[in-house]
Amino acid sequence: MLKYFISGVFFFGWLLVQSQSKPIDLQQKDTVSRQQPYGLRAGVDLSRLALSFLNEDYTGLELVADYRLTQRLYLAGELGNEKRTSQEELTNVDIASSTALYNFTTSGSYIKLGVDLNTYENWYGMNNLIFVGGRYAFSTFSQTLNSSFIYDSNRYWEPNALAEGIQNNGEYGGLNASWLELLMGVKAELFANFYLGASVRLGFLISNKEAENFPNLWIPGFNKVTDGSNFGVGYNYSITYFLPLYRKSKKPKKNPVIQN
Repeated sequence: MLKYFISGVFFFGWLLVQSQSKPIDLQQKDTVSRQQPYGLRAGVDLSRLALSFLNEDYTGLELVADYRLTQRLYLAGELGNEKRTSQEELTNVDIASSTALYNFTTSGSYIKLGVDLNTYENWYGMNNLIFVGGRYAFSTFSQTLNSSFIYDSNRYWEPNALAEGIQNNGEYGGLNASWLELLMGVKAELFANFYLGASVRLGFLISNKEAENFPNLWIPGFNKVTDGSNFGVGYNYSITYFLPLYRKSKKPKKNPVIQN
C-alpha cells in the first residue's frame, strides 16, 4: 500500500512539474464576444454659436462630423461659414491713442477633411476619445474694405501723419486659401450617445490668393493671418450625437505570459 502511495506522489509531482513548464496565462479567457458600435457622429461647434450671439461683428456656423473606420481611426471633417468685421490698428508715439488703419468685412465658407486617431483606451462599453488628427482645409471668401487711413508725410496738414482714405473701397471677391491643420482634442460622452468635445488647432497656410491692393488679414476657418508668418491658431467646442450603424467585435489583446 505504501508503495502505491509513494508512486502516486511521484506521479502527481511529475504532473505538477510538467504543468509549470508550460506558459502561465495571467488572464482568464473571456468567452463573451465584446462588440463595439461603429457609425456617424455629427453636431455643431458651440463656440461659433456663442460668439455669434455675443459679438455683433461676427456671425458663424460650423458643422462637425466623424465616422469610425477602425477601432482607433476616424474619418473626420468640418464645414462652416463665417462673416466678421475686423479692424487693424496702428499705435504711434505721435498719437495719443491707437488709430484704425483698416476696417473691413470678411465673408466666406470653408471645408476641412482628415482623420482623427484615438489614443485613449476605453473601458468596456465606453467610447470616449483623446485624439490627435490632421486636416486639409480650403476656404473661399470675399473681403469688403469699409474704410481706411493713408499715411501723409506732410505734417503741416496732418500732424498725426494719418489722413482718412477713400470711404467704401468696395468688395474684393474670388479669394481663396488652403492650409494644413494639426490638432488635438477630447470627446466625452455626457449621456446616451451625446458627446461634448473640444480641440485646439495649429494651421499652416499652403496657398493664399489675395486682391492686388488689399491683403487677406482674416480667413474664414483659419482666423487671423499674421504678417510674415504662415501659421495660425484655432479651436472649437462641439456638441455631437452618435448614430450607431453596426457593431464589430473588439480585437483581443495578446495576454501576457510567463515562461518558467
